[in-house]
Amino acid sequence: MSVLLNEHPWTFVAIALVLGLIVGSFLNVLVWRLPKMLEREWRAQAHEVLGLPAEPDGPTYNLMHPNSCCPHCDHPIRPWENIPLLSYLILRGRCAHCRGAISPRYPFTELACGLISAGVTWHFGFGWEAAAVLVLSWGLLAMSLIDADHQLLPDVLVLPLLWLGLIVNSFGLLTTLADALWGTVIGYMSLWSVFWLFKLVTGKDGMGHGDFKLLALLGAWGGWQLLPMTLLMSSLVGVVVGLIMMRLHKTQASTPMPFGPYLAIAGWIAVLWGGQITDFYLQSVGFR
Repeated sequence: MSVLLNEHPWTFVAIALVLGLIVGSFLNVLVWRLPKMLEREWRAQAHEVLGLPAEPDGPTYNLMHPNSCCPHCDHPIRPWENIPLLSYLILRGRCAHCRGAISPRYPFTELACGLISAGVTWHFGFGWEAAAVLVLSWGLLAMSLIDADHQLLPDVLVLPLLWLGLIVNSFGLLTTLADALWGTVIGYMSLWSVFWLFKLVTGKDGMGHGDFKLLALLGAWGGWQLLPMTLLMSSLVGVVVGLIMMRLHKTQASTPMPFGPYLAIAGWIAVLWGGQITDFYLQSVGFR
């Protein structure tokens, strides 16, 4: 099998595309349910700390139970109605029972995950690098969507991926362990320092603590060398999107905006093409 996939890279890319569509379907569930699960957990902890009576146990709610259902009529989603991308097209974006509209975000997430997976496998080819970066890519996509919805980067996703990056690079898969370790430290401390400097000057929080951990995660995967590029690209995109949002939706400059998706996109690009982008820049300015 490995010989076949090495000799026919398009076969590997096609398999990754299908796998990405399936994972994207699961990410839709994760992005919707994980914040609700965390909210329930935090509420229970708050009751315990404040000495309030515990809330009565409700029905089981996790990533597996209850089964997915239509948000309009609670019609259970049957297996043939849950085929990634195809079911949405066949049903024409509507519930099979009540004909209520299904958000296009679901197929877009599945398609994005499939295309990202195909891109990763095409870039790296068959091997452990592709497998590792696939896991990273899926995690970054999930975190970006959650942060966009809730301005939350859950530790339950960020920290395991951070540790996995260090473990992966202990074998020198993407960079050296030393570069990964310092990438983690510098990634966290750089945004931590900006946060406290901004707070001392303005008295306000400029970003969430999850952003520190996310940049540390990216440093753990790609090394400290990708951090300047990641910060530059994410900041530029964040400013442009912020200006567009202010113009289109009349939002104020003080309105909180999630920074995690921009960090994740920029970091993902840097992990895959950081070296080529740096070489192109140095050549264009005459350093090489």
